[in-house]
Amino acid sequence: MSNIDIEKYFKPDLNQARKRSKKAIEELQFNLSDAHYKIGVDKTYMIDTYGCQGNEADSETMAGILELMGFTKALSEDNADVIILNTCAIRENAENRIWGELGRLKAYKRQNPNLILGLAGCMAQEENVVERVMKKYQHVDIIFGTHNIYKLPEYIETAMFAKERVIEVYSQEGDIIENLPKVRTHKFKAWVNIMFGCDEFCTYCIVPYTRGKERSRSKEEIILEVNELVHQGYKEVTLLGQNVNAYGKDFKDKNYTFGDLLRDLDQTGIERIRFTTSHPHDLDRKTMEAMRDSKHVMPFFHLPVQSGSNPVLKKMNRHYTKESYLKVLNELKSTVPGIAVTTDIIVGFPTETEADFLETLDLVEKAEFEGAFTFVFSKREGTPAASFEDDTPEEIKKQRLYILNERVNQGYLKGNERFVGKIVKVLVDGVSKYDDEVLAGYTEHNKLVNFKGEPSLIGQIVNVRVTLAKTWFLMGELS
Repeated sequence: MSNIDIEKYFKPDLNQARKRSKKAIEELQFNLSDAHYKIGVDKTYMIDTYGCQGNEADSETMAGILELMGFTKALSEDNADVIILNTCAIRENAENRIWGELGRLKAYKRQNPNLILGLAGCMAQEENVVERVMKKYQHVDIIFGTHNIYKLPEYIETAMFAKERVIEVYSQEGDIIENLPKVRTHKFKAWVNIMFGCDEFCTYCIVPYTRGKERSRSKEEIILEVNELVHQGYKEVTLLGQNVNAYGKDFKDKNYTFGDLLRDLDQTGIERIRFTTSHPHDLDRKTMEAMRDSKHVMPFFHLPVQSGSNPVLKKMNRHYTKESYLKVLNELKSTVPGIAVTTDIIVGFPTETEADFLETLDLVEKAEFEGAFTFVFSKREGTPAASFEDDTPEEIKKQRLYILNERVNQGYLKGNERFVGKIVKVLVDGVSKYDDEVLAGYTEHNKLVNFKGEPSLIGQIVNVRVTLAKTWFLMGELS
């Protein structure tokens, strides 16, 4: 790579990324230029994806763009011409894994000097990450962020023909790019982005800086995409957004929010509609009633609470209290009877006392969650919480996590036991890794079920009678 003045690069700027304006969001259309159509002919690519469903959806878009350019998917890293790491920045251990991967991939670069190695995703939106890559990982050719995936053809062209290093990360509120191609990784379940960005600014979270301002896709584009998926034979869509409950609240010219979208998508003919992730602050009555009334919206809700302590929630900038969370949760459960609810919880947040932790355990008991993602607090550079005094010993944090997980698992098992003896509808995902005669899939309530059946049932929705409940899955038999 040539030595270019690094100041010519578009590097991330957290101060810029914090800004929110009332400027209208542009809706742009992706079109691949003639110059980029055959760049990848006889060449291969590989994308390694880390993190959330949003990153998985982004990787499907990157794959779609690369295949439109003529690339084909590589069978392994050692015969790939392009390798892109699509990264996650939500926790420190996720980033540490990427540093290890970048170091490991250097060997492939030595074997094939023409290999193009790219770093994309949320890590690329962080100032300290880009500075470190520029100084210590000279073998990385392309760095681009979450806002400019659509410019990947230009970056590939520059790296391939000009042999120049490309670092282009936009610290902006973001626009919406439509008409992006996708290579979907699943044959009957699909991710569908309905909005991007987050304006909540929880003090521990880097996402508002890496994903930009909340901005919603038009209902017409979303409905068109889901209709196309129905035509292609897809059975299930999962609607994605950093905060799906805020969908439509940024529209200036119409009153159309998440509940309205759910009702419209229910009419498309798609058999199952799921969504993630949600913020309790934005969960409204219209959404609850849409879930109740819509035949194809699944009775499952992931509603992150993070803590049961009001002082900690305030320090987290979560915009609700333990009492208001339980109130909205109870309203959801009464509106959609039998709904399964899961959550996210952080332990060891700075200032969390033993009394705060006990409040979290009390909330878990009252909420009757049927599962939770639990974490020990992880500092993210650039967030307010990174500077909070943290005087809780790691051993105590781990102990709290262990106690919390025991309590959560009790709820997980109890939530599964309510289905024993009942017939549930299962969308069959595939064959068990351990037994070719055992199939696995998920119920409407997002419960994993294992049962004996023929591989020909994969991709179909079948009736299964539940015979046994384990903590993390159900056993059953075809009915």
